[in-house]
Amino acid sequence: MIVVLGPGCSLRDKAAVVRLIEARGGRLLVSVVGDETHIGLIDAEAQALAETIGAMPGVIEIRAVAPPYPHVSREHHPDTTEVRVGDVVIGGNEIVVMAGPCSVESAAQMRAVGTAVSAAGARMLRGGAFKPRSSPYSFQGLGEEGLALLAQVGAETGLPVVTEVVAPEDVGLVGRYADMLQVGARNMQNFRLLSAAGEQERPVLLKRGISSTVEELLLAAEYVVSAGNSRVVLCERGIRTFETATRNTLDISAVPVLKQRSHLPVIVDPSHAAGERSLVPDLARAAVAVGADGILVEVHDRPEAALSDGRQSLTIDGFSETMDQLRGIALAMGRRVAPALVEP
Repeated sequence: MIVVLGPGCSLRDKAAVVRLIEARGGRLLVSVVGDETHIGLIDAEAQALAETIGAMPGVIEIRAVAPPYPHVSREHHPDTTEVRVGDVVIGGNEIVVMAGPCSVESAAQMRAVGTAVSAAGARMLRGGAFKPRSSPYSFQGLGEEGLALLAQVGAETGLPVVTEVVAPEDVGLVGRYADMLQVGARNMQNFRLLSAAGEQERPVLLKRGISSTVEELLLAAEYVVSAGNSRVVLCERGIRTFETATRNTLDISAVPVLKQRSHLPVIVDPSHAAGERSLVPDLARAAVAVGADGILVEVHDRPEAALSDGRQSLTIDGFSETMDQLRGIALAMGRRVAPALVEP
């Protein structure tokens, strides 16, 4: 429920509404929308208070239906949030490209990929040190050694680092090395992990679950924000459908839907959606055209020898070509992608 206070409502009357809600044990979220003040009631008891609150001075409207995710809802926060990661801003005019291998495999691999994607205009370096895999026999990542390699190459190239955290007890460890924590699709509803990510200071990249709805993604983001961390970026990475031609089905419509419902930035991962290298550039261009604030893409110097997801990883040359294409689409959309540091 949302209590709408008119522009002429005095501070005394606003305080009276807040005191009543708090006295009844209610939780609330106050936001200013234009010249009105909106007080969102989160508790189930909200409807029981509607008649009493509606009769109080300064209250002009009671809205019975409100999103169940008040902290991330655009209704409560009409201005788009920009999330800063180091010197990179996600959610502004620039479309931020995050690139790197699926898994950190070696110092040589990370240095080769990191140097190449930086030169091509990537603004952040991605790579997995902890890898939640469907098979227990697949490569699980290098752990802390991989984190150290990722941080080292990030420092050498000047790129902030984003990497996945898979367990609540690892949040502190990963946060010591990474500039941004990723909560992967398999963990989108790991509520202990979401709360732990919300209790630390690093920004969070939250991926949509493989079979999750848009509302479930936003509720997962609410876990993080309600725990104290408002710096969350949402990621559409494809969902499981009956279609088998691609690894997942990229729900491109989720980008404008999320932007209508939430103030948080939205990026797209075309690599996991496609599962096939040749399709990644097309999906990346579509993401930019539909309004995504960034792209998360896998790049490998030798995809044929990759320990994970080589089939969907762009080659270094392929990534450079894709970046050139994205710049053209971004320009048509009135936005920009960072220029290449070295001309091909």
